[in-house]
Amino acid sequence: MDDHTRDSSVDPPAGNPTGWRSDGQWEHATLRRATEHGVRLYNSTAFHESHDCFEAEWYNYGRGTTESKFLHGMVQVAAGAYKHFDFEDDDGMRSLFRTALQYFQGVPADFYGVDVLDVRTTLTNALRDPTVLHGWQIRFDGTFPEAREADFRYAEGVD
Repeated sequence: MDDHTRDSSVDPPAGNPTGWRSDGQWEHATLRRATEHGVRLYNSTAFHESHDCFEAEWYNYGRGTTESKFLHGMVQVAAGAYKHFDFEDDDGMRSLFRTALQYFQGVPADFYGVDVLDVRTTLTNALRDPTVLHGWQIRFDGTFPEAREADFRYAEGVD
């Protein structure tokens, strides 16, 4: 575990996702924290803030690592939704989603609590029909959490 990604205050998961170690610690606790905030914000349609959470954490990992690929993919997911919903730019959304799908190759289906398989399936379907994004939320620890004030404060702190 890298010192810069430790954070003993990060809660354990519901279940046993990739990233949760058998010794009861996160491999990268700051990745889990950023992911939780980013998912909550995405699910509340705060796509720009969600993007910022994933992007800020992405810089902690070397190129080509699973963590980097996952976070870079999630950056593209949030940016693509932003393009679709805020700018009605479905060509831009498709481009970002195609890139995200490339980044998600080799990322485990349940990574740090995110149902990556569902994310990949939804992105693939959105390439044909962007309206599948309407009402879609990211599953995290088996639930669909939405943003709280703390999530917005976190996003403000990573800018």
